[in-house]
Amino acid sequence: MTSRRDMLQQSALGFGSLALTSLLQAENPLAAKRPHFRPRAKRVIFLFMKGGPAHMDTFEYKPLLQRDHGKPLPFDKPKVTFAKTGNLLASPWQFKPYGQCGHMVSELFPHVARHVDDICFIHGAHGTNPAHGGALLKLHTGADNFVRPSMGAWVGYGLGTENENLPSYVTICPTLAHGGLNNWGSAFLPAHFGGTPIGNASLKAKDAKVHHIRNPKWTPGQQRAQLDFLKQLNEDHLADTPDPVLESRINSYELAFRMQTSMPEIQDIRGETEATRNLYGLDNPVTEDFGRQCLMARRFAERGVRFVQVSHSDSKVQWDQHGNLKKGHTEKASEVDKPIAGLLHDLKARGLLEDTLVLWSGEFGRTPTVQGAGMDGRDHNPWGFTMWMAGGGVKGGFAHGATDDYGFYAERDKMHIHDVHATLLHLLGIDHEKLTYRHSGRDFRLTDVFGHVAHEIFA
Repeated sequence: MTSRRDMLQQSALGFGSLALTSLLQAENPLAAKRPHFRPRAKRVIFLFMKGGPAHMDTFEYKPLLQRDHGKPLPFDKPKVTFAKTGNLLASPWQFKPYGQCGHMVSELFPHVARHVDDICFIHGAHGTNPAHGGALLKLHTGADNFVRPSMGAWVGYGLGTENENLPSYVTICPTLAHGGLNNWGSAFLPAHFGGTPIGNASLKAKDAKVHHIRNPKWTPGQQRAQLDFLKQLNEDHLADTPDPVLESRINSYELAFRMQTSMPEIQDIRGETEATRNLYGLDNPVTEDFGRQCLMARRFAERGVRFVQVSHSDSKVQWDQHGNLKKGHTEKASEVDKPIAGLLHDLKARGLLEDTLVLWSGEFGRTPTVQGAGMDGRDHNPWGFTMWMAGGGVKGGFAHGATDDYGFYAERDKMHIHDVHATLLHLLGIDHEKLTYRHSGRDFRLTDVFGHVAHEIFA
């Protein structure tokens, strides 16, 4: 007669075999998955403006701010601010209406302004953290005080990739500051859903490559044999001790091997026409760097990468003008305006804009009140700022929400970062309340226990 202890011991030996069988029979974990409902968008290109562009100087015109320049703010400032600010500061730039929608755009963005009829402006965006590090983490992961998976990792986990030879999430020239890897990492999600960085913010885009993509020593057949042997050793270990981390490592090895067939061709832009290069501003040293990043984003998107991030960031000024606002914002806008417009034009011409959601944002906006001894700066402002989306099923030529008359607080149709994430996932066909992952005894999601979908912005 078999004792209860013997039965449990014999059964336990079978648990590892079951896990191995499941692993061997499972699909490629990066393979495309069914969304919860019919999606409006298939992929995302996130244009991240690090440092915080001033919304009242770019895309949200405030006539009362212009009128009341130099006067005190007529209501209370937040109880906790990043730095001390003074009276109201009018925008140094002129605004005028563009497109059939007539949306007012600053002279900082004359090229993007020509595409306003394809853009949905979100003027009531707001967050919770006035510091760069916390605000970056909040925007990228939904949390500013814990290490959580990035939104790109969540998208990959929920949908996989349309091209199994490429990652589900690529981030081009990401910043290493203010959270660094945590802004594009997978945290407790399987590691293969984390962002694959192409260079970093300290490198020129032309030097941002996936290194060692070619093996000068071993042929593909020899590499395949090595990986098969390593995989067998790892799977033998998994048969005895199921380990999700080891499973992710196996999947990462396999993805790296497959990338050898696709990544070199994507990174080689010599096949792009001169007209396309000029469209993105590669013919101008001012726009060449960010233009190359935007062109690469299009190439990744059209080849099936679900989430592509492009970061406008460097070790100098960024968009963080506590002083020298006129000089700094003029410089930064001149670097990105034509490339962004080129990306929108190119996506639309290729029929990709319809199912590609383009998201533009900084980690926060800036105050309408002045900062700095030179009376030419603005402080951090997470209480109200502008994001915009284009393509991917949103209304073009549409403005959703608003800050107050001066631009300090989100006031109408407010969208917290959690709401932005919920809306982005919905456009991809994902119910943000159902996209969960069990970790440390509880279910986690990108929007935590918050988030409302802004159905009003859908086309």
